[in-house]
Amino acid sequence: MKIISVVNQKGGTGKTTTVVNLVSYVARLGKRVLLVDLDPQANATSGFGLNPREVEAGIYELMSATVEAKNVIKEIRANLYLLPTNENLAGANIELVDTENREFKLLEALQKISNNYDYVIIDTPPSLGLLTINSLLAADALLIPVQAEYYALEGLGQLMNTVGLIKSNLKPELDILGAVLTMYDDRSRLSKEVWEELYKNFGNRIFRTIIPRNIKLAEAPSFGQSILEYDPRSKGAKAYSRLAKEFISLSKQIKNP
Repeated sequence: MKIISVVNQKGGTGKTTTVVNLVSYVARLGKRVLLVDLDPQANATSGFGLNPREVEAGIYELMSATVEAKNVIKEIRANLYLLPTNENLAGANIELVDTENREFKLLEALQKISNNYDYVIIDTPPSLGLLTINSLLAADALLIPVQAEYYALEGLGQLMNTVGLIKSNLKPELDILGAVLTMYDDRSRLSKEVWEELYKNFGNRIFRTIIPRNIKLAEAPSFGQSILEYDPRSKGAKAYSRLAKEFISLSKQIKNP
């Protein structure tokens, strides 16, 4: 099993859109995938048609060791599984503070199901808190969505500082699988400048697949569907299909501890 945390401290980067659509296409390619919704906004949960208010137990309860994984994981379709979230996760940053080994609760929970999946992909909060720290310490590698705009580069710098601190103090083996450029407009000079800046900073750590701005990608979550179900012939769908293939290829380089 390889655990990938999809992370960016800045909101609006297409993080959850990337997670929902990436796992859909990776599963379609025959890999068993578990999506972990670690974001209290629960967008990945609703993105697959579940109402977070109706989820009785999810990732928070699993981290709190009050439920077993088999009782909370939902099968979405062949090869694709979801560990959803509910309203209880919103208080986790406070409620876990006085818990022993609080930074490793997610890792402890995932280790119990380590042999069931090829990939565990974690959707993280757009902030640096205890939940995000848990996701970084549970992960073998990070995938970083970067929106094609100037301020995204500033947020990326802050994120890399955080990753550096984690590697220096807690998990030196944490790897960066790569950055993926999202919401790209090929008519925009700014989009092209952001791509060039990313290439300077990441080099071979940047996905060659670029995710375009696409109205179908924006519409799909309101129907509780990934782009694979909503409009598989759209530009966005074709981009995520390519990204899934590139993801599987690059992930072969990840060294499990």
